[in-house]
Order: sequence, then structure tokens, then C-alpha cells
Amino acid sequence: MLDYCKDGGLMIIDGRHVSKVIREEVQIEVERLKTKGIVPGLAVVIVGQDPASQSYVRSKEKTCLNLGMYSEKHALEASTSQETLLGLIDDLNKNDKIHGILVQMPLPKHIDEWHVINAIDPRKDVDGFHPINVGKLSIGVDGLKPCTPYGMIKLLEHYDLDISGKHAVVLGRSNIVGKPIGMMLLQKNATVTTCHSRTENLKEILKSADLLVVAIGRPGFVTKDMVKEGAIVLDVGINRVETGLVGDVAPEVMEVASHMTPVPGGVGPMTITMLMNNTLEACKKINFDA
Repeated sequence: MLDYCKDGGLMIIDGRHVSKVIREEVQIEVERLKTKGIVPGLAVVIVGQDPASQSYVRSKEKTCLNLGMYSEKHALEASTSQETLLGLIDDLNKNDKIHGILVQMPLPKHIDEWHVINAIDPRKDVDGFHPINVGKLSIGVDGLKPCTPYGMIKLLEHYDLDISGKHAVVLGRSNIVGKPIGMMLLQKNATVTTCHSRTENLKEILKSADLLVVAIGRPGFVTKDMVKEGAIVLDVGINRVETGLVGDVAPEVMEVASHMTPVPGGVGPMTITMLMNNTLEACKKINFDA
């Protein structure tokens, strides 16, 4: 059975399907580890009652359990002090049942996010945000990678989209998506240009891309006159508008792209899946003889 749908010359990159394939692989490996008495464990920490964060945490917890992993949720009041949060992280760092620690962002304003990220054991940093893991990524050393960019690489691999020698343009320079995907694409031997709000001649640069990654949080910002005929387009945007969820790329881009991720159902499903994959990999590294 085909794992994508085709509309004219466009191939839809189906993140839901690829996510399902990877989760099945993770589940098989989790069961293998269990035969050795090892159960991958993920701890999710949430501070406050942000509805979007609460929904995301529930989804992570459900996925973790569905894959046979051990799951812990630590829900703290919004008034929780930074000292208390750091104490919890220290306890989780020392907890042998926990192989992955994720602190849900954003945090209340009185808590320094980077101080919290730095406190997580890099071996358990399944978000891939710790400076040690960022450094490993930048020099091409194996380490835990940020989930959303890692998911995009898996999408490219699943569809056998070879980007070696191709021009990849990344629109967005965040620490969560833009910067790490740029480094990952470089490791795939793409020639990478990063664009942002201060970039001059933006339209011309975007139109030169063989692969275009868009992660700026602006609904429908990229239109078809900005995209090269036959380009691969990865839309990271998830924007809630009156009609529902839309990406950063206008639907009309499907008329010129060769491959494109839909919103929803493209990059989005890969993020939690790669979090589970990272938790599994962290568990195997910590239990090096697994």
C-alpha cells in the first residue's frame, strides 16, 4: 500500500503514517528491552495550568504508556519556585527509573528557562536543548536531538528524498527548530541558507530553495510565487485561525511543490514520536549493555 497520497505532480508527505511506522519500531525495541528487565522511563514536568501545555502533556503521557514505557507526570503550581523545580529535576536526574526528562515550556516568568534546561542531565535531555547536546549536534557527534527537526529528517529519509548537494533554505532561526534543522541538513550535505525577519531579498532566496523549511508562526506567509517549481516544502507552522489549524505555507504552494507536508498531519505528528524515540535511545545509552 502506498504511504502517501498523490495529487497531480504533488506528493503529500504523510507525517501521521511515518509516525505510526516509527512508533511500531519503538514499541518492538521497548519489548526487547523489557526481556532484559529494562523499561524506558519518561518524566514530564509541567508548571502551571496553560491549556495547550496541559493537552500536550496528556498526549505525551498517553503515547508513552501505549508504547509500553514507564511514565511519570509531575504537575506543579504556577507559583512553584525555581529552587523547588530545580530540586525536582535533581531528583529525576538521580532516579534510575527515569531515562528521559522533559520540562514543558513555557515556564512562568519568574523561572529562568535556560537555568532549568542546564540542570537536566544531558543524557536524559530528550528535548535535545541542553548546551552539551546542542554542541554535539553542531560538531556532528551523536547525541540527543531536538524532536521536531529530527522528525523532519526522518520524513525526508522515509520518502528517500536525497538532499545532498541541494540548496536548503530555512525560514526561521529559533533554537527549537530553525537552528537545529539547519545543522542537521548540513550533516546531510545540503547547502544551507537561514533566513529571518532581517533577511533582505527574502523572496528571491526562498525561490532558490530545492528544499524549503518554514517555521515562523505566521499563517500562510509563504505563497507560491516564493517557491521554486519542484521544491520540497516542510511546513512547521501550526496556527489556529477561525477555520481551524493552518500552516505557515499557503495551500496554493501545493501547485508548484513536488513534495509537501500538510497542516495538520505533516511535521506535527512527528514531534511526540521522536520524543519517544529519544527516550528509548537515552535508555539504551544509559544502560549501555542493552
